[in-house]
Amino acid sequence: MSEHHDAALTIASLQMAAVTRGGNVDGVIFHTDRGSEYTAARFQAACRHWGVIQSMGRVGCALDNAAAEAFNSTLKIEYVHRHRFHTRAEARLKIATWIADFYNARRRHSAADGLPPIVYEQQIMTARIAARERLQETVAA
Repeated sequence: MSEHHDAALTIASLQMAAVTRGGNVDGVIFHTDRGSEYTAARFQAACRHWGVIQSMGRVGCALDNAAAEAFNSTLKIEYVHRHRFHTRAEARLKIATWIADFYNARRRHSAADGLPPIVYEQQIMTARIAARERLQETVAA
């Protein structure tokens, strides 16, 4: 959260996601709309730094960002509208905690085969690593 919705905020978010995953985000696809914070040269450079592939929705097509919009709706309905925050700092801490400790770690998602996002992501990463190892064994043989 920030007072400004700009490239600095999106870069900080990207960096937080990368660091949370031990810096191992090479090849991850980051899908966004075409807002100036995502088209900024600084954000594009940050994506290149981490090896993140940028994907942007089509102009005027809200359905391209359905997953992000669904998350924002869930966050507001299930948490933000049920709490009162006295300061921006309090809101930032409590919302981040809800996302990290509940939404990502325990809340089941139909789009993730009924698994919490962290578990689903770990399964995908494990499958990718196994596929790479099989490919390397095939090439070496």
